[in-house]
Amino acid sequence: MDIIETIKEQIASNNILLYMKGSPNQPQCGFSARTVQALMACGERFAYVDILSNPDIRTNLPKFANWPTFPQLWVGGELVGGCDIVTEMFENGELQILIKEAAAAQPAAEA
Repeated sequence: MDIIETIKEQIASNNILLYMKGSPNQPQCGFSARTVQALMACGERFAYVDILSNPDIRTNLPKFANWPTFPQLWVGGELVGGCDIVTEMFENGELQILIKEAAAAQPAAEA
């Protein structure tokens, strides 16, 4: 599968998806750490992709998204933005609403 198809599949398969450096438990940069903190404070599960261990995604996602930096938060198939946007949305309450709605719209995982 071509890397752009992989990215599209990841975005389509996860209502709340964070492309970041490292993992939520071990972010590898301050921007990823701040973004994860805001997301975790919303209290909903989210998927993530560690771009450091996926160099093809790290190289191609900025072209696909037309967004040059990481982290990148995708909700409902749409790019929300990076650390500054996510942090600002969290501080004014918009992120919590967006994440709750996205989590409610996500199909339940099969048992």
